[in-house]
Amino acid sequence: MSERAVGTLMPGRGGTHLLTEAFFLKHHEEAARILDAYPAADILRVLQGTSAKNAANLLSSITPPIAAEAITLMPTDLLKQIIPHMSPSLAGALFKRLDDDLQRAILFRVPERYAQEIRSYMTYPAESVGSMMDPKFFVLQEDITIREAMLHVRSRAQKDIHDVYVVDRSQKLVGKFSVRDLLLVDPEEKLQAVMIRDLPTIHPLESREEIVELFGERHFFTIPVVDLDDRLLGVIRNEDIIKASQEDATADLQTMVGANKDERALSPVWFSVRKRLPWLQLNLVTAFFAAFVVGMFEGTIAKFTALAVLLPVVAGQSGNTGAQSLAVVIRGLALRDIRPSQWLRVSGKEVYVAFLNGLAVSATACLAVALWSRSLGLTVIIGLSMVISMVIAGLSGAIIPIALKAMKQDPAQSSSIVLTTVTDVVGFFSFLGLATLLSGLLET
Repeated sequence: MSERAVGTLMPGRGGTHLLTEAFFLKHHEEAARILDAYPAADILRVLQGTSAKNAANLLSSITPPIAAEAITLMPTDLLKQIIPHMSPSLAGALFKRLDDDLQRAILFRVPERYAQEIRSYMTYPAESVGSMMDPKFFVLQEDITIREAMLHVRSRAQKDIHDVYVVDRSQKLVGKFSVRDLLLVDPEEKLQAVMIRDLPTIHPLESREEIVELFGERHFFTIPVVDLDDRLLGVIRNEDIIKASQEDATADLQTMVGANKDERALSPVWFSVRKRLPWLQLNLVTAFFAAFVVGMFEGTIAKFTALAVLLPVVAGQSGNTGAQSLAVVIRGLALRDIRPSQWLRVSGKEVYVAFLNGLAVSATACLAVALWSRSLGLTVIIGLSMVISMVIAGLSGAIIPIALKAMKQDPAQSSSIVLTTVTDVVGFFSFLGLATLLSGLLET
């Protein structure tokens, strides 16, 4: 490649600097398509000559094997500037293509808060799909021609390659094709002419049993592993699937004799009792706490017996609201869709959703209570308490699993018990507390 060719993309040359920067900012995907044809050393020169944000956008849009090669050549100072502008999941996927020593060296040099987030996307539980996927898959961009694809396969692919995956400039999976398909199509056609779009995919945090089942349904040589945004992270090869099937069969035998540490469907009775009883006892304690809150307002309930009829309605709605929020957040934490930097945003979103739902549910409840009781005071009290309890329940459903995760506890194991206590107490206290404060309205 000539010096002049690289110069067409090189910022900082006379009056073309601002124009080039603007091009990189607005059309980084097109620039990345051009850079894909250049050696890694020339790509590095371009990245060094532009802003850190533009460099991150370019690096995120370049074909992953080429981007990883460019990273290996980058000086430390440039990496420290670029990485904060990259998606942690994408950076993690690129770093997994590097040697272990180089991964550690790079992450040691970048700010710790970014390094931690990137590491979370590079490590997966032992029984997950991510632990067995190959991150060094061969991939091409969808906007190249068959002729260009053949050149890439000949110059960069391994000799035993069978499947080639196709991604867009956001690294989202769009299809795949086999190498032999390249021989059957006009070289000037785009890859869309040969690729298969209907692909089975799996998330890296799914269990290995899921990948075995998926392979049984769809007999492919490889199965792609994608994140929640459909970005391609790796592939599972058929030999890995066969190995996983053998290990799962062994694990099933161990389960039948109760050899596993965690409870299974066929675990011994006393083992199951030991696992479950502590949580049931804790739940009993929290139930007594909720009963204590109700007892605080015994006089109000005795005076206005209609409150006892409506009490389960408020508690039930707050419980359902909290459970919805809890399920969404736990799933987000489990799939790593929620990063530590997004915890506050997630909590705020759940509060807003609970508030809007609370208004809608409160309106329905007020109408029903007004028709049933003919009491303005009771209608106002249940309406206010419904909104208050549902908002607090939505917030609790978000922050309880997040807090447990921050304390390195399993959110799925104990969140529901804590949430039940919070929603019951809040529902009872808001309804009965408002009834006590506004008792004058109930007497009219």
